[in-house]
Amino acid sequence: MIAELVSSALGLALYLNTLSADFCYDDSRAIKTNQDLLPETPWTHIFYNDFWGTLLTHSGSHKSYRPLCTLSFRLNHAIGGLNPWSYHLVNVLLHAAVTGLFTSFSKILLGDGYWTFMAGLMFASHPIHTEAVAGIVGRADVGASLFFLLSLLCYMKHCSTRGASARTWGWFLGTGLCAGCSMLWKEQGVTVLAVSAVYDVFVFHRLKMKQILPTIYKRKNLSLFLSISLLTFWGTSLLGARLYWMGNKPPSFSNSDNPAADSDSLLARTLTFFYLPTKNLWLLLCPDTLSFDWSMDAVPLLKTICDWRNLHTVAFYTGLLLLAYYGLKSPSVEGECNGKFVTNGKQNANGHSCHSEVEYRNSEIKPSFPSKVENGIKNNVSERTRLPSTENIVVLSLSLLIIPFVPATNLFFYVGFVIAERVLYIPSMGFCLLITVGARALYVKVQKRFLKSLIFYATATLIVFYGLKTAIRNGDWQNEEMLYRSGIKVNPAKAWGNLGNVLKSQSKISEAESAYRNALYYRSNMADMLYNLGLLLQENSRFAEALHYYKLAIGSRPTLASAYLNTGIILMNQGKTEEARRTFLKCSEIPDENLKDPHAHKSSVTSCLYNLGKLYHEQGHYEDALSVYKEAIQKMPRQFAPQSLYNMMGEAYMRLSKLPEAEHWYMESLRSKTDHIPAHLTYGKLLALTGRKSEAEKFFLKAIELDPTKGNCYMHYGQFLLEEARLIEAAEMAKKAAELDSTEFDVVFNAAHMLRQASLNEAAEKYYDLAAKLRPNYPAALMNLGAILHLNGRLQKAEANYLRALQLKPDDIITQSNLRKLWNIMEKQGLKTSKT
Repeated sequence: MIAELVSSALGLALYLNTLSADFCYDDSRAIKTNQDLLPETPWTHIFYNDFWGTLLTHSGSHKSYRPLCTLSFRLNHAIGGLNPWSYHLVNVLLHAAVTGLFTSFSKILLGDGYWTFMAGLMFASHPIHTEAVAGIVGRADVGASLFFLLSLLCYMKHCSTRGASARTWGWFLGTGLCAGCSMLWKEQGVTVLAVSAVYDVFVFHRLKMKQILPTIYKRKNLSLFLSISLLTFWGTSLLGARLYWMGNKPPSFSNSDNPAADSDSLLARTLTFFYLPTKNLWLLLCPDTLSFDWSMDAVPLLKTICDWRNLHTVAFYTGLLLLAYYGLKSPSVEGECNGKFVTNGKQNANGHSCHSEVEYRNSEIKPSFPSKVENGIKNNVSERTRLPSTENIVVLSLSLLIIPFVPATNLFFYVGFVIAERVLYIPSMGFCLLITVGARALYVKVQKRFLKSLIFYATATLIVFYGLKTAIRNGDWQNEEMLYRSGIKVNPAKAWGNLGNVLKSQSKISEAESAYRNALYYRSNMADMLYNLGLLLQENSRFAEALHYYKLAIGSRPTLASAYLNTGIILMNQGKTEEARRTFLKCSEIPDENLKDPHAHKSSVTSCLYNLGKLYHEQGHYEDALSVYKEAIQKMPRQFAPQSLYNMMGEAYMRLSKLPEAEHWYMESLRSKTDHIPAHLTYGKLLALTGRKSEAEKFFLKAIELDPTKGNCYMHYGQFLLEEARLIEAAEMAKKAAELDSTEFDVVFNAAHMLRQASLNEAAEKYYDLAAKLRPNYPAALMNLGAILHLNGRLQKAEANYLRALQLKPDDIITQSNLRKLWNIMEKQGLKTSKT
């Protein structure tokens, strides 16, 4: 019990500093934007959606069905919202629990001695676990491991009580239930059933390869045959149910997720897929270089036989075969027990009797836990528990190392990653056990005390180094910037790109731009990075460059709806309305099939339709605008904030004089977001129009209260006051609006207009002049500036603005009429005109 507690305590202590860490990397999509975590989403959706909140049967789903993990996230969200501390705490506690269970499991195999302690400490401190524990989405692996070990321990109990008590089938039921739970935490959890079968055959019954078939067919061994058959049936049922639930289709991934799978060369695919397990083993043995992401070109493809990395592959599989041969070879006459050397089974150590393999050469099964007979009833309770031999533990360790890793090898289906460190959480149990039993075997083998001490302290030193590396690596997971900087040497394209997003969020614009360009230097066709760079440039008013990168992003990924959306917005603001309209329409027609994040795609499509409706609205095509808005509402995903869309629906109905419909949609906008300022303003205008003046004023004042720094609110309230003939108050509101939003043309222009209507012509001139500077090529601004200059007696300046307005809009009747009147006045005053 002490070993379990100390190992768990170490596992807890090493990760305490992660409690202050922020959300990192995949946490955003799995937690921050996952609608399945929200209380308004029915909890049953968790069982129909994948880990990222996408419908499991959707063509773009990753098919990662982990409802128990998502359910744990939802509980976290219900208790602590989006505070990362509570999420990290659960991960650390789960890791401590898994470490304790693994130490208990090791004790069954290695005995109650210091080698068990070594195995537990090695697992607690291994650096490969940092992604699974420090990264919140790694909870899937840690939770699956917890039930993986519970299932395996239940099956070991089943084996030890089989034939002695009816309770043995209770333990088997526990095995099946825990295996199912493990699979519902993460897919690889179901492999515990295969590991359990290996334990039963090669450890509990100590069979060698050539003994398996003859032994199973003996009548005395029907219980073994039945157990293995039930494990097979249950495993097949779980896999069949899971395949059916995800729509009987494998997931599809992009080229960057798994480049080898997308390679046209059979040789490159074969060599790379054979090499990747070698690289994973090296990460377990020497986790010096770790990364948050190993996709893209992090592991370059092996394209020829001459690639020197093939030597690593040969060495790996040779070593694997030798270890398998050692564990499954014909039995020897020597063994050891918990570090004590024995010959022919005569030595007893630490209260455990050790028997040689010679006793098991016959084909009759003699289980590791011999039974005794009391009162004529066979009981499977031994006076002294015998430990498995080194060969038995090697076989079990290899099964723990290999079998849970098989789903990640691309053997049965392609996976969406090259290497994923968190996938090694369960296989690391087999690795830690293998290293420990290997060190113990060497310790037993050597005779000199110096060599024994050397082996023991070398193992202890390895654990210390692992612990130090884990502590250092946890520092990288404190925040996203440190994490992405640490991954630059492994996956520069992905790391620089993600670092650019972080730097942008910190308002380090030039550094963010450099990061995006660095990412594109390593991989020039990354649509997301091209889009992100375009977005950065757009936000900094570098519209021509932004358009260039948006077009490159669309060329790289024609289904990237967000790139179409921002391209259309820029074109619309540049007055290229027809081009913008075509862009929005094209975006709205892109289906969401085979897209990684269909929710984000639908949001972008809805925004495209919203902006297309605004375009029609500005052109006076209100019926067309309504039609587009209705389509947007139909396509709108659950997470889309609809208040602006509903408000524009109300605006369109208002312009068509359909006031009841307009009021309905204004109210819908306010229901969806009670503090939506535009809806307060537009609904206030409708109330004023329908004679509900006092109610209207309340909505205008409420809008100002919600955001006293927004000039637009004062402008609308000023217009209301102007209509009520409260001229002084209206003028004050106009000035306040123009002062607050002095760079917003609409606010400044309307403020000038209100001041003119209030007969405050000098103030009106000031703001008309500012409006004309904001939009020097806008005819209406120039015409109104000319008009106010005309009224204020600045006739030559008025003439210049009228003429400039007519250059931009030659057929404007009002400007022509005003110019003729101005010329008449100038001629009467003897002033020279451009006409003369």
